[in-house]
Amino acid sequence: MRVIIAGGVAGGMSAATRLRRLDESAEIVVIEQGDHVSFANCGLPYYVGGVIADRRSLLLQTPESLRARFDLDVRTGHEVVSIDRDARTVAVREVRTGMVSDEPYDHLILATGAAPVDVFDAAGGPAVATLRTIDDVDRITAELDALPAGASGSAVVAGGGFIGLEAVDNLVRRGLDVTLVQHGPHPLSPLDPEMAALVVDELRAHGVDLRTRTSVNSIDADGVHLDDGGTIAADIVIDARGVRPAASLLRTAGLEPGVTGGIPVDGHQRTADPRILAVGDAAEKLDAVSGQPTLVTMAGLANRHGRIAADVIAAEEGLFDRMPDESEPSLGVAIIGVFDLAVAMVGWSERRLIDEGRPHRVIHAHPTDHAGYYPGAERLTMKLLVDPCTDLILGAQVIGRHGADRRIDVIATAMQAGLTASRLSRLELAYAPQYGSAKDAVNMLGYIADNNATGLTPSIQWHELYEALASGATLIDVRSAAENDAGSIPGSVHIPVDDLRTADLPEGDLIVHCQVGQRGHTAARLLAQRGRRVRNLDGGYLTWSAGVRMTTKEFA
Repeated sequence: MRVIIAGGVAGGMSAATRLRRLDESAEIVVIEQGDHVSFANCGLPYYVGGVIADRRSLLLQTPESLRARFDLDVRTGHEVVSIDRDARTVAVREVRTGMVSDEPYDHLILATGAAPVDVFDAAGGPAVATLRTIDDVDRITAELDALPAGASGSAVVAGGGFIGLEAVDNLVRRGLDVTLVQHGPHPLSPLDPEMAALVVDELRAHGVDLRTRTSVNSIDADGVHLDDGGTIAADIVIDARGVRPAASLLRTAGLEPGVTGGIPVDGHQRTADPRILAVGDAAEKLDAVSGQPTLVTMAGLANRHGRIAADVIAAEEGLFDRMPDESEPSLGVAIIGVFDLAVAMVGWSERRLIDEGRPHRVIHAHPTDHAGYYPGAERLTMKLLVDPCTDLILGAQVIGRHGADRRIDVIATAMQAGLTASRLSRLELAYAPQYGSAKDAVNMLGYIADNNATGLTPSIQWHELYEALASGATLIDVRSAAENDAGSIPGSVHIPVDDLRTADLPEGDLIVHCQVGQRGHTAARLLAQRGRRVRNLDGGYLTWSAGVRMTTKEFA
């Protein structure tokens, strides 16, 4: 059996090494366009920032080590340029010489990854680089090392996605003055605005010049020109505007890309030609919420799908007596560090649910990452999106200094297992005061979800508040006097929760709010049992203030 794998790194190399463990006799050829076939993509920004000090630690395997341990024929500096399905051959071009040769295959795995969008042309201007390969990081560090001694230097990062924010973080750590240019209203566009407010605050606290709702128009010797008319001086520009799947090779085989532009595959990573499989960033995934094709560029999925592709080939060659399980739909679980802040997400955002017209229920909570009485407790900001008919979880966002990683993984696992939002309240999670609370932050989301699902405490969202007040509802601030003095919602009536039983309340519908929602729930239950129609402002003052601050123009 001869297997050719077009592309290395996570997807290609996981397929190659798994296949070797299954079949010692197979001939396995890995064709990699670059000079490095197995490296830590996700570590590249941290080498730029000096967090990872040794460049060699980024190089996980070399062609020589892969030959020695796995007997793999790894050919760097080569690329597959076309596929002849009838002959079962691929045309392979040597990058240095341009010479092309034909290579036969029994099975072909496409692990071609994703490519940056058209990179800026900056003739005569600052250096422009992407941040995806070892060559990229070598170029960036060379440019930074060449800056005059004692000069801080300046950088512009175009694009506020995952790579862009990691670049910003590490360039600041390296001592540069950094401007982040983001086309949309805020960095990390999958976040909802009231959650993104924390990211914006963290960037500005570290001196980042954030330019939103604008894009880079051109780059020349005068600097980086924006489409809002501004010009920024820079020593280097990092182009992090995003990527697209490298799927053009598919057409040479007479096959068409999918609706996303990626390579369509079935649950066993097979294309329309079962002899050709695809894994990694180039391959489409199945969205766990919609059931529709999507693109997810995560190393964990690439590794997993590479393993599945190898198992499928082994099964087709009779090494297994059954086919492996199909790939699970993708939840899109992700986390990123933005300086000292961890930002995690899974599933769909509220904005996406609204855009798709999908019914949903929203829950915000602001618990501490561990028991409040234990030193060092800090606030988590959490958001849960729930299907109002089934109570299933549609998505979540968790942000905090500590503990966001643990909570998003619990929620993602619950989603994959098909647990309802209310059942989060009944999860048995590890507890000690320095790690969590007896009612863990995830349990708290479940309690709120259960109260919503049973109708015990109706809630209202921050972006629904003004319309409700305009319709005649009265907003009651049940916080302490000190909290109210520090900031209040215009038009609210201040009555501390402990005074509600004896207070003279206005007629009509009531909305109550506290700082984070918990005292608001207590107030809502008290008033409801006195026969009043009342809703609790979900997430309290903290959620409202973050949301309004991020959408001032919308509500002006």
